[in-house]
Amino acid sequence: MAESVKTSGAGDVVIRESAGTRAATFADHVFRNPVLGPLAALVVACLVFSLLTDNFASVDNFSLILQQSVVVGTLALGQTLIVLTGGIDLANGAIMVLGTLVVARLAAGTSGPLAGLLVGLVLCAVLGGISGLIVSRLGLPPFIVTLGLLTILQAASRLYTKETVLVDEGPLTVLSQGGYFLGRFQVTAGVVVVLLSVVVLHYALTRTAWGRHVYAVGNNDLAAKRTGIDVRRVLLSVYVLAGVLYALAALQAFGRSPATSPNAFPTANLDTITAVVIGGTSLFGGRGTVLGSYLGALIVLVLQSGLTQAGIDPLYQNIVTGALVIAAVALDTVTRKRAR
Repeated sequence: MAESVKTSGAGDVVIRESAGTRAATFADHVFRNPVLGPLAALVVACLVFSLLTDNFASVDNFSLILQQSVVVGTLALGQTLIVLTGGIDLANGAIMVLGTLVVARLAAGTSGPLAGLLVGLVLCAVLGGISGLIVSRLGLPPFIVTLGLLTILQAASRLYTKETVLVDEGPLTVLSQGGYFLGRFQVTAGVVVVLLSVVVLHYALTRTAWGRHVYAVGNNDLAAKRTGIDVRRVLLSVYVLAGVLYALAALQAFGRSPATSPNAFPTANLDTITAVVIGGTSLFGGRGTVLGSYLGALIVLVLQSGLTQAGIDPLYQNIVTGALVIAAVALDTVTRKRAR
C-alpha cells in the first residue's frame, strides 16, 4: 500500500505511514520487546502444535510442560541475573547437581533432611560466590571462570559419589505435591514456587536500587563505576543470589524425581542459556527480564513436546532449537545496532 502524502498550510509535505508500515513497526516492536516477543512466540508455537498434533492441546500435556519447567526455569532465573551483568555461567547445572548429591547423602545419614537442605543451600551460595569473587576481584572473564568451575565440580561430584542416591518422601520432595485447578490441570508446589520466584526477582530488578545497578553494570560497568556504583559488590551479590537459586533448583529436582546422580542434568547449562537467549535477554548484558527467561524455558519445552508428538526425530529438534538461539542472538545484535 502506498504512503499517503498531505501538504500542510505552511507548504510542508507531511508523509503518513501506510498501514503496511505501521504493521511492520508494530511487529518489530513486539519481537524486540523482552517480554512480548517471547510471549508471542510461545502462543504461536502452542497454536501451531495444537493444529498439527492430536494431543498437544490436552490439559494433561500443558500441565506436564508446566511441571517440567520448574528445574530449568529456576536455573534460568539465576543465569539471567548473571547474563544481565554481561557475564555467563557454564557451571550452574554442576553446582545444582553437587548440591543435590550433598543434600541426598546427608539426608540419608544421621544429619536428616533439614540439615542437608541447609548445607546444600550454603554450598551452592558459596560456589556461586567463588565465581563472583574471581570475576569481580580478579577481573577474569566469566566464561573462563565458570568453565573451569564446571570441570572441577563435575569431577568433584563423581569423586563424592559414583552411585545414584535416593531420598525418601518428605521435606525434600515437598515441591512435587499439589492440587488440581479446574478439575484436571495439576499445579504442584514447585510450579507455584518458580512463579513466585519470577515475581520477586522481577520486582527486585525493576523496583529497587540493586536492580537498577545490575542493569547499569551490564550496560557499561565503567560508566556505572563512575556514577558511584560499587561494581564489584553488585557482581558478587548477583553470583551469590544465583547460587541460592541453584540450590532452589536442586530442591525442585527432588520434587521431580527422588533419585539423583553425578550424571544428572548434563545439558542444564546449555538449556538455561538457550532459555535466556530465546527469552529476550541480551548476551551483551543490560537488557532482559526474568519473566522472558521463564517464557524462554517454556518455549523450549513446548518445542520438544510438540515436535516429539509430531514424530520428529530428536536430532532435528536440536537443530530447530539451535537455529532459534542463533536467530535470537542475531535479532538482539541488530536491535543493539539500531539503538546506537
